[in-house]
Amino acid sequence: MTLLDKEPVKRVEKLLKEFNPNQEVIALDKSARTAREAASSLGCEVGAIVKSLLFKTKKDFVLCLVAGDKRASLNKIKKILKFKDVSMASAEEVKIITGYTIGGVSPIGHLSEVDIYIDNSLKRFNSLFAAAGHPNCIFEINFEDLEKITKGKIEELTE
Repeated sequence: MTLLDKEPVKRVEKLLKEFNPNQEVIALDKSARTAREAASSLGCEVGAIVKSLLFKTKKDFVLCLVAGDKRASLNKIKKILKFKDVSMASAEEVKIITGYTIGGVSPIGHLSEVDIYIDNSLKRFNSLFAAAGHPNCIFEINFEDLEKITKGKIEELTE
């Protein structure tokens, strides 16, 4: 069994192909668990790596897509969501809600429906790279298509 045969990766690939038949999941030889590792493996800027960060509120979960060279601002996220109580989801919650383990959380194909917010700083790049269900699997996408495939809301999410 290769990485591309794993169920979480297949889930991402199916949605990518439905969105655009030319989209594909790329299996890397090296880990892309962190934005720095992914950028190193791909030979791109760290900022072109999409970090998928799951946050929890009193009521539910939201996924924030943030550039690899930026830090999510909890204060900005709280203001956008209009909640005082917002925190990072635990590794177990990430697995339950998204179906992915940390380091391989894709912006698409989650087990539970979550609202998605996209940081506007990602617009800087012609090509973005996001996790595809496994720490060694990614896919390339442009900002406009990322917005369309995730139905994400564009906001300023970083410090």
